[in-house]
Amino acid sequence: MPELPEVAAHAERLSSAFSGASLARFQPLHPAALKTFDPRPAAAEGRTLAAVGHRGKYLLLRFGGSGGDGAAPDLTFVVHLMQAGRLRVDTQQTRKPRGGMARWTFADRDALLLTEAGTERRAGVWLVAGDPLEAEPLARLGPDAHAIGRDELAQRLAGVSERVHGFLRDQSHLAGIGRLLANEVLHAAGISPFANTSRLDGEAADRLHSAIGAAIERGLAAERLLEDMGRSADRPNDVHHRVGEECPACGDTVRAVEYRRYRVAYCPACQTGGKVLADNTTSRFLK
Repeated sequence: MPELPEVAAHAERLSSAFSGASLARFQPLHPAALKTFDPRPAAAEGRTLAAVGHRGKYLLLRFGGSGGDGAAPDLTFVVHLMQAGRLRVDTQQTRKPRGGMARWTFADRDALLLTEAGTERRAGVWLVAGDPLEAEPLARLGPDAHAIGRDELAQRLAGVSERVHGFLRDQSHLAGIGRLLANEVLHAAGISPFANTSRLDGEAADRLHSAIGAAIERGLAAERLLEDMGRSADRPNDVHHRVGEECPACGDTVRAVEYRRYRVAYCPACQTGGKVLADNTTSRFLK
C-alpha cells in the first residue's frame, strides 16, 4: 500500500499537472467507488482544481468554492488508494478501462483515472464540502507521522499498551505509516517490533521520533525522482524487502515474523539483542 512518502510525492506531481483545471465531470465507474451521497459530484462540475494535497495515505483534490461572492464552500474529493489503487493521468479515456473505479474529466485537459488491480475493490472516493479534515474518513486520523512532535509522540506511546509495530500502523495514532515504514523505522531506532509502547522510555521515544522523520524524508526524496508512483519493491529499505539477506547496518541476517497477509521484518542484532523471534502468531513474543 502506498504510504505517506509515495502519496505526498504523487500529490505534488498531480498538483503541478492539474492545478487550475476546470472539472467537466466526475464519473464513478464502479458502484463501490463513491462512498458519499451528499454533496452530489455534479456540484463540483465547473469548479477549478485549486490543488492536490494529502493527509496521511489519502489524496485530496480540492476544488474552490463557486459563486461570485465566494460563499459556496470548497469541495474536496478524498481518495484512498488502498493496496492496489492508483490515480493516474488518463489520456485514452476509454469507456470501460481495466480496473476502472472513477474518472475526473477536465475541460481541455487529460482526465484522471482511479484504477484498482485485483477484485477486492476497496479503493474509494469521498466528496466533502468545507473542511475535509473535520469529516470522515479523515476526522479519525491521528497527526501526520512527519509532523508529530517528540513530546506528543511520547504521550501517545505512553497512553496505550500495545506492540509498537501495530501502534505505528494504526492510523488513529499516526497517519501515513504502513508496513514498510514501520519495519524501517523500528530497525533504524533499534527497537523490537513487539516492544510494548508503555514500556518505552524517553530515550527510546527520542530514537523513534528521529527514525520516523528520517524514514519519511528518505522515502520522499526517492519518490520525487520518479514520474509516477513507484512499486513497493523499489522503495528504499534496509529490512522490509531483505529478509534472508545481510543487514546493511551490522551484517546479521534479516529475519521476519510471518503472518497470513504480511510479515514483520527485523534484524535480531540491531533490534532484539540477538534473539530470534518465534515465527508464528500464537507464540509469546519478545517484549
